[in-house]
Amino acid sequence: MKVLFTTPTLEHPAAGGPQLRIENSLKALAKICDLSVVYRCRGALNLDHAAMEFFRSLCGDFVVNEFSGLSPNRYLRKLQRVVGIDAIRDADSLLRHVERTGATIVWFGFGNVSFPLIRRIQQRRPDLRLICDTDSVWSRFVLRELPYAGAFRRQTIRLSGWRKVREERSWVELCDVTTAVSEIDAEYYRSIASRPEKIHMFANVIDTTSYQLSPAPPPGFKKPAVYLAGTFGHYHSPMDTAARWMIDQVLPIVRRSMPTLHFYIVGKNSEHRFGHLSDPGITVAGTLPSVLPYLCNANVSLVPLHFESGTRFKILEAGACGVPIVSTRLGAEGLPVLDQEHLLIADSPEDFAKAIMRILNDPRLGAHLALNCRHLVDSNFSIETLARQGQAILNRLEQP
Repeated sequence: MKVLFTTPTLEHPAAGGPQLRIENSLKALAKICDLSVVYRCRGALNLDHAAMEFFRSLCGDFVVNEFSGLSPNRYLRKLQRVVGIDAIRDADSLLRHVERTGATIVWFGFGNVSFPLIRRIQQRRPDLRLICDTDSVWSRFVLRELPYAGAFRRQTIRLSGWRKVREERSWVELCDVTTAVSEIDAEYYRSIASRPEKIHMFANVIDTTSYQLSPAPPPGFKKPAVYLAGTFGHYHSPMDTAARWMIDQVLPIVRRSMPTLHFYIVGKNSEHRFGHLSDPGITVAGTLPSVLPYLCNANVSLVPLHFESGTRFKILEAGACGVPIVSTRLGAEGLPVLDQEHLLIADSPEDFAKAIMRILNDPRLGAHLALNCRHLVDSNFSIETLARQGQAILNRLEQP
């Protein structure tokens, strides 16, 4: 079966977050089909030799499709997108790759941000089987910020969120399959689909073989250490909000009992968002080729999210590395983890601080949680699990 996988977001595999989703999806799909990959980018993209070799090792055909046809003026660029110029040109190029490879299935990675392109491909080639691969319910991602936003921003959030709801209702009908990363997301998509059987699981997973070795800590690494990793963006983003909550409300409580606690903030743009901090008990590591030297040597991995959607690679990675986790309830959403068994769950600053201190003061509890979470990840969130889910999707598309 020939599958053309296309995505608008692709970087070096070590970049984490969305890139882990793409990397592991390709590893799984390469096991079960004849795979070609087209990466759509705006302007030139420089992938290093190792990254190019990685992608080419998984598929017979890997293409970076550069497109710089949008205006540098942001207002004209917005108008061009409203009119659909970018989708038209992307569709033209993508269909040329379909013809060249003989693909009968087009798999849209991050399909929840590619709806205009999906719609245009379906209009021009209704014979193709289309898969909208989602990493979250994007309308929830947007609308869940409402309780944390000011009055002026709330109107923008509502408009953006309900616009996404309309797209979601459209693509579950238009596409042959819509994927979900969790049963919670799948239930939502089924609730808005006239044919719920078109909704399939395609989870966030990790390649557990990549986490078997524990690297040495970075120079000057301080313990006891708590660790927060993610992609940071703007003041209102989920990760920025989570980091401020930790710094302003949780850390002061923990430090009353543990003044030497060190807080590490790691990930894309973290240096731009929090690099100005002068607190000697906080280190902002920024973008790294690998987070493992920090993660593997931390005492506790933190997932203090209050609005988001999808499932968290942070929990899967910490589980694979044997690091105990403290998360908010929403941070652990969609994963079959249990409070007190796989991790500790807490939502208020006081309870979150107490959970951190419980693990730091009770190494046996930390080891118990870490071991159970590692077993859960090994059993349910491997590349092999994702390949089985992918095969179920392709088997459905083979049916008349």
